[in-house]
Amino acid sequence: MCPFRRALGLPQISRYQLLTMSGDNPEAHITEEKPLVDHEEGIIHLIPDFDVQEQDVETVHGSVHVTMCGTLRGNRPAILTYHDIGLNHKTCFNPLFNFEDMQEITQHFAVCHVDAPGQHDGAASFPPGYMYPSMDQLAEMLPGILKQFGLKSVIGMGTGAGAYILTRFALNHPDMVEGLVLINVNPCAEGWMDWAATKISGWAHALPDMVISHLFSKDELHGSHDLIHTYRQHIINDMNQNNLHLFVNAYNSRRDLDIERPVPGTSVVTLQCPALLVVGDSSPAVDAVVDCNAKLDPTKTTLLKMADCGGLPQVSQPAKLAEAFKYFIQGMGYMPSASMTRLMRSRTASGSSVASLEGNRSRSHTGEGSRSRSHTGEGARSRSHTTEAVRNRTHTDTRIELTPNSANSTEQTSPKSMEVSC
Repeated sequence: MCPFRRALGLPQISRYQLLTMSGDNPEAHITEEKPLVDHEEGIIHLIPDFDVQEQDVETVHGSVHVTMCGTLRGNRPAILTYHDIGLNHKTCFNPLFNFEDMQEITQHFAVCHVDAPGQHDGAASFPPGYMYPSMDQLAEMLPGILKQFGLKSVIGMGTGAGAYILTRFALNHPDMVEGLVLINVNPCAEGWMDWAATKISGWAHALPDMVISHLFSKDELHGSHDLIHTYRQHIINDMNQNNLHLFVNAYNSRRDLDIERPVPGTSVVTLQCPALLVVGDSSPAVDAVVDCNAKLDPTKTTLLKMADCGGLPQVSQPAKLAEAFKYFIQGMGYMPSASMTRLMRSRTASGSSVASLEGNRSRSHTGEGSRSRSHTGEGARSRSHTTEAVRNRTHTDTRIELTPNSANSTEQTSPKSMEVSC
């Protein structure tokens, strides 16, 4: 076994590829023959010089594996993550949290990764007759975790099943949750047709195929062969199949969150904290996320639809999600002086280049500009106006544009949730 991995207490590498872990560590660059995912991004990607604590925490509904990264910063909340079925915190969130533009955020916030019972690396099988916690019970494990690590409040980030769990947690304990980033959240119980389809597909296909069809869109299944192969092999070879089956059954047995859009003068069940709903434009969860958005408070909710993205935006589009997450945190009053992300810098440079090319093209197509400047002051004023337009356009290009949710009628006078397109 590699001494580096032995020191971290990690299992020997089998199908994972560890990339760009640390420039100062001579053993940090570890590669294998088979590439893991496109663009040389690994689903396990570790930074060894980061303060990490791993431990099993006993809660009211059993033991859960938790990884705490970094240290608490004053009264700031920690970022708490919860993964989807077929994943754990490493395969679900490491590509995002180890992305360059996320480093500034993790320097300001501790990160608490929660693995659902029996889903972490090297998890032993539960004994026969073990009753796996329900989704509601998984949510009720979280207060004990916060208490164990001295966390007063959190900003939650969950995907799929994890997004459901964090939403239930926020509904039950609103004082513990300051904000939520919910990827592919489905607030509804599994419908009868979904249940039937699951049972039928279960007869014909293995559990890994069912999980893959939950995680990825049809476009990805047909086009992103390396990505699908990587996660399929992870599910088959690195997940405890018995434990995974129990987690999948718990998710398929979930009940409705029963959230409703607030109406003045009425009392309904809804999130009290700001929420950012994230979904890829070709994700299998698009309809569910849009439905969830329609049920939440429009003054506190933003819907982010990510272009050219499927079921795992935190893996396929970490730059866009990191930028949106930074804006979300800033909107909550944290990190007001945060620097521009790499994506924002590229947009700014691109906007300036386009403006420059447009100016050159305009001057090359007509000689009227120089003649006009010799007779009037319009040329200077025109250039001044154009320069101002370039500045405005460049400034706009560094931000994610917010537009009223298209699902709402333009004739409505009630507040509208915001839809982000990027």
